[in-house]
Amino acid sequence: MDYFFTDIHKYLRLLEEVMIHFLWKNYTIKGERKKGKTGVWFSVKNRKSRKICAIGIKMSRWVTMHGFALNVNTDLQYFNHIIPCGIYNQEVTSLKKEDISFQEVKSMVKKSFQEIFDVEFI
Repeated sequence: MDYFFTDIHKYLRLLEEVMIHFLWKNYTIKGERKKGKTGVWFSVKNRKSRKICAIGIKMSRWVTMHGFALNVNTDLQYFNHIIPCGIYNQEVTSLKKEDISFQEVKSMVKKSFQEIFDVEFI
């Protein structure tokens, strides 16, 4: 990671930005950050905001592992039995309502990552 910068918080915020960019560009869903929390959220009308993307990374010697979990076709009933990300009284959601394949999502997220990080995958 030190090829780009050595700021873990900046890296986390950029991963959030990748997801925010992806959601807006491909679904016109306005993803947002929540102060003091990591991940991407969105709200519809007056409903409480719901988490659509969790981020969890490990870094060792400036090499990152893990990443983000975007709820694409996630069966949300399983979240009823846990406290996602240790955050109480917070709903999660997914893109399941959209008729889209995981491969399409993967390709679109990859494009957003390349734009936000200004890199090209080979």
